Order: sequence, then structure tokens, then C-alpha cells
Amino acid sequence: MDFTSYRFDRQSNADFYRTLKSRVNGYFSENKISRNANAEMVTKTIVLISLYFIPFVIILSGIFTTVWANLGLWLLMGIGAVGIGFSVMHDANHGAYSKNDRVNKILGGIVNILGINSQVWKYQHNVLHHSFTNIEGADGDVDIPFFLRFTPHQKKHGIHKYQHYYAWILYGFLILMKVIVTDFTQAAQYRKIKLVKTRAEMRTLMMNISLWKVVYFGVFLVLPMVMAPISPWITLIGFIGMHYILGMATAVIFQLAHIMPEVEYPLANEDGTLDNNWAVHQMATTTNFAPNNRLLSWYVGGLNFQVEHHLFPNICHVHYRKISEIVKQTAQEYGVPYNSIDRFREAIAAHAKMLRDLGNAPQIAM
Repeated sequence: MDFTSYRFDRQSNADFYRTLKSRVNGYFSENKISRNANAEMVTKTIVLISLYFIPFVIILSGIFTTVWANLGLWLLMGIGAVGIGFSVMHDANHGAYSKNDRVNKILGGIVNILGINSQVWKYQHNVLHHSFTNIEGADGDVDIPFFLRFTPHQKKHGIHKYQHYYAWILYGFLILMKVIVTDFTQAAQYRKIKLVKTRAEMRTLMMNISLWKVVYFGVFLVLPMVMAPISPWITLIGFIGMHYILGMATAVIFQLAHIMPEVEYPLANEDGTLDNNWAVHQMATTTNFAPNNRLLSWYVGGLNFQVEHHLFPNICHVHYRKISEIVKQTAQEYGVPYNSIDRFREAIAAHAKMLRDLGNAPQIAM
């Protein structure tokens, strides 16, 4: 079935989302605070962007000539890139960073200098993942290459019985593959399913992707190869290492929210309807983790509060901790699931278990 015909049941438990939105809106109006970024968020933005660019400038300057010093700088760039991706561009591309669309566009576009095309990212994340979370064939985050199995509806291969071991290695290559290949293949897919509506739009998108790739590789790979006083091979290793850090962090944080024992993997009925309304669907397919870990929450842009993010993606993540209390209480009142795992290490273990279970479970027919 074409996923564009999917429809959520707006009448099912509709009072839950109406009440929840009213209470969350009330929180902001009663406290006279903006739903967007505050001073804390602006400070974080400056720190994380600096953590990406300052090491890069130092690499180009040639101040450090040893291999380990230069690799260390690439490591810092990777840590900065993770923070920018989770905390800055993510909010901006959801329109949550600022009321000003231009500010959101500029900060959202910073993902292009991490090697990822911003428009393709919006199609995959904002449109598909947030609309059809954990639905096989619609959510691109679970529709993955055959060597990983993320839903019980996907075909089971013999290699999957080992995926709880090798998945952790493959996770690190997620962003590097997206930078090199996946942006292009996803763009072609989005044209096929009419997210990119016309040939002219497709040409513009492909040109945009291509030009940004030339700029990105020219500035962040070729330039340091030429200017840094070390072997180009060391620069290449540092460049790959930076992307490995970004890929590992991205994969782990998002998988801990959706590929977990507690969540559901719903399928549409024959007529394209889904049994829940959209908000309850998000609750059933998403898990919070380590909600009391403030350092983790700061670094990953509040994405350990994935439930709140999926329900209110247009609210800046600095507010998730507070509104999580409202969401949890309202969910309990209406008998809606509110999935949360207390500790980060427990979430890691639960995801590993889910990978093992999916690697051994028979396929459930769609």
C-alpha cells in the first residue's frame, strides 16, 4: 500500500491530545516564556559551533605538527558536530529555534557544513519519520539496508542473528554513507514517492546537493590535506574519524528512542487507516531515556525526551524537561503509554536486547 494514503484515526482518544496541547500552551502563557530558544540556548549554540570550527582553524593553521595532536583536533570537531546536529540544526529545521524563519533557515542550514543536505534531511526526518514513526515502508529511519533488521515486519536473514554484535560497528558509518551516497539515493526515492513533486524541483534539489558536496569536501577535506603540515592520509583518517563519531552518536540516540522492547511497530489497515490518532501513535512508538541525566540532555539537545519532541517538535528542546511532567501526568490520566527508561546504560542494554530479539524472531506478515 502507498503510505501517502495512510490516515490516523482522529476520533480515537482525541481528548488526550486536545487536553495535552491546552496544558502545554498554558504552561508557556502562565509563565510568560517563549516556546523558542532562550539565553541558555544561544550560549549553547555559540559553544558547540565554536567546538566544531575552532579545531578546524587550528588544523589549517599548522600550529600542531604531530599526528596525535591533529587527530585530537578532528576528535574535538566530531564532538562539536554531534552537538550542533542534535542541539542546533535539529531545533532550527523544526522551526523551534526562533520565531524568525530566516534564523531557523540559517541555523538549520548548518547541517550542510556537516556534509548532510538540509532539504533531504527535512524530507526524511520532519516529513516521514515524524509522521509515520516506526511504520514499515513509511518511516525511513527503520527502512534500512538488509543487513540490519529494525522491525518484526522486515524479512529475516541468517546474518541478523548476529546484529546485536555488529550493529554497533555499522552505526558509526551512518553519517559517512549519508554524506557520500545516501543523500542522492534518498532524493531519488523522494521524487518517486512524490515528495519532490516535479522534475524541475528534482533538478534543483540534485544541484543543491551536488554543490554543497563540492563545497563540503573542498573545504573540510581537500583544504586541510593541502594546508595541514601532516600526511594527507592522516587528515583522511581524522576526517573519517570525525564522521564515525557523528554517525555513532546519531544512530545510538535515535535508536534508543524507537528500536526498543517497549515500543510498537503499527501497520495500517487495508483501507489505509491506523488504529490510533497521531499523538497516541507517537506515544506508543517512542521512548524517553535517562531523563535525569542533565549533562546528556544538554549535549544531545533534549533528545532523551523523545516523547516530548515527537509530540511538540516546534518547541525548543530547552523546555522539554518541564513539559515532560505535563505529558506524563496527562498520559496517565488518559491511559496512554508513556515509555521511559531511567538510565542511559539501561537504555543501551534494552536496545541491544531488542536487536537480538529482532535478529531471531520470525517475520510478521504485513
